[in-house]
Amino acid sequence: MRKLIIPLLLAITGAIVTAQAHAGRSCEENRPTVQNIARGMALAERTMQMLDRSGHQVVLLARAGQDLSKYGLRYSHMGIAYRQPDSRGGHAWRVLHKLNQCGTGDAALYLQGLGEFFLDDLWRYEGAFIASNAQVQEKLHALLMKRDEATALHAKPYSIVSYAWGQKYQQSNQWVIETMALAMAPNAGTRLQAQAWLQLNGYEPSELRIDALTRLGGRISAANVAFDDHPSAKRFSDRIETVTVDSIFAWLQRSGLGSAPVAVR
Repeated sequence: MRKLIIPLLLAITGAIVTAQAHAGRSCEENRPTVQNIARGMALAERTMQMLDRSGHQVVLLARAGQDLSKYGLRYSHMGIAYRQPDSRGGHAWRVLHKLNQCGTGDAALYLQGLGEFFLDDLWRYEGAFIASNAQVQEKLHALLMKRDEATALHAKPYSIVSYAWGQKYQQSNQWVIETMALAMAPNAGTRLQAQAWLQLNGYEPSELRIDALTRLGGRISAANVAFDDHPSAKRFSDRIETVTVDSIFAWLQRSGLGSAPVAVR
């Protein structure tokens, strides 16, 4: 049978990554089913049609890979999707996003097609995208065309709940908005400078209520969960501030940098 899934188009690290990589979903081993593959591909096709009609060249694309409803969140993972010319005079949509190596505290950047982005055992077969204003799109697209610069702020150490204003770890959604900040402020050559731009422009992370017992269990049982980068005063009062898809959507609308998110089902 012809292989339907291309496992990896590009690992920014320059190495072929063989370990399973996930973000915004659990690392439980679930064998893909024909139904899941069909639903993922249908969602990818629907997304492509809507993106083509939108006229945008860059969007922030989200998926619902994990159930985060207990935290009041709808989407779990975000990447940057952009139009790229193909060899036939047309175009294709590519998604640059950060994925965690399951069972480890490391992550890498991947460039994938829409099909691969949605073929990841989703919690809910729903995506969403949000378009920035024309100025942001232009700058972000120009940055994405320079691969070395587009990946400059990637940090390998990963925690799924990394502190929004810290530099010890970096989770997937955090990489997205820090890269967006880099596009808007090219002199922001460090993560600290990118985060300063985000604060200046009104970004507010989600505050998750995670008690001490849950934090302890997560730190012991999973290498990709760490809380030691959060300020003690907030951590010990069960307030975990981290970057979420929902907080990015809210900020882009509130700041005028983006439009309302569009759901894809």
